[in-house]
Amino acid sequence: MLTITVRGLPSSMTEQALTALFENHGKVRGLRMAKDLFSGECRGYAELQMEGHEARAAVAALNGHGAGPGMLLVRLGRDEPHRGGRGRRR
Repeated sequence: MLTITVRGLPSSMTEQALTALFENHGKVRGLRMAKDLFSGECRGYAELQMEGHEARAAVAALNGHGAGPGMLLVRLGRDEPHRGGRGRRR
């Protein structure tokens, strides 16, 4: 099972629509979409879980896909925030 990170989703995106978009490439095993607490609208970010070969096919097909006003950024794995301090101190 691989995690797919999706960024650049329009605020009108629903879990059902996102699932339908990815299920063209395989079975979506899990979905977690960031939503605004008050409005319930999509905050532009989601994580999906799919089997390995299906996840790779979905990333290859949907990265750069136009959804709404922008383009989707679709990657394997979770986006980790950059943590400084890994380099040498001077």
